[in-house]
Amino acid sequence: MDQEALKEKHADLRVKELRTELRRVKYNQRFLATLYNTVGTLLVAAAAAVLIVNFWLPVMQVTGSSMTPTFTEGQVLVASKLDQYDTGDIIAFYYNNKLLVKRVIARSGDWVNITEDGTVYVNDIAIEEPYLTEKALGDCNIELPYQVPEERIFVMGDHRSVSLDSRNTSVGCISEEQILGKIKFCIWPLKRFGKAG
Repeated sequence: MDQEALKEKHADLRVKELRTELRRVKYNQRFLATLYNTVGTLLVAAAAAVLIVNFWLPVMQVTGSSMTPTFTEGQVLVASKLDQYDTGDIIAFYYNNKLLVKRVIARSGDWVNITEDGTVYVNDIAIEEPYLTEKALGDCNIELPYQVPEERIFVMGDHRSVSLDSRNTSVGCISEEQILGKIKFCIWPLKRFGKAG
């Protein structure tokens, strides 16, 4: 093999090496661009999820027994901030820096009366409460019949004998500003997964 052919073969090898290196560099650039795009997309999705959870679908855990048997301690619930609150709805609200979960019984202007056996009347009509396992007057120190003040909501827990709620002046009726949202779903434990209430 002459000198000229050797130089040509050596030049071809260099060109192949350069092409291989160029392909490797381009691959690395594409990989990094894809990685940056993926990480960016995941960060945006995570930020959106945090905003949704905090502003539209708050998540909370049940503590205490005031809503048994409907909810038990440790259940994880999702609320919706976009709903109106009607009689029978279960809502979460802030009271003294705590998050409480109770059922809406009456709205502003309604008259509430509770008999000794725990039957609840709203505007002189006994309300049907199929979610209760027992009725009780509970810790009630308001004067009955009681008219719900303007822009307030009368709430009660489903475990009437132990629930501290609007029947007691220490909690009283709540304002809509206190409400975190209407309970929509139970997401934990999985055996209770589904629509709440």
